Amino acid sequence: MKKQALLELAHQARTYAYAPYSHFQVGAALLAKSGNVYTGCNIENAAYTPGNCAERTAFFKAISEGEREFTAIAIVGGPEGKQPDGICPPCGVCRQVMMEFCDPELFEIVLEDSGKEMRTFLLKEILPYGFGPDNLI
Repeated sequence: MKKQALLELAHQARTYAYAPYSHFQVGAALLAKSGNVYTGCNIENAAYTPGNCAERTAFFKAISEGEREFTAIAIVGGPEGKQPDGICPPCGVCRQVMMEFCDPELFEIVLEDSGKEMRTFLLKEILPYGFGPDNLI
């Protein structure tokens, strides 16, 4: 799957965001090695901490369906009712989930800036010295 198509799926997922408190909507599209794509949106909660990020929503959907290997994720986010303005990188917790299931040398994070220009990072670039399963061996 082309990165642009993955970004388009992330934009679609963003429309489902439940963000009544922050009014900041995020969508993600996760590409599994199998070729399947899992989308996610951010889901807020009045108690704040029970909320979930778009990226983790996509990962948890995929994992609950038996996927364990992933190649890329596209993420877009911005204020409700507006086009995203700038890149929306994953938070630290989402980066840690990525580290659990992805090879930091190969897994790509695809972001889109306000000019619709695509920026791609490897997980190792946005989570240097990440702690993962290999650290426990």
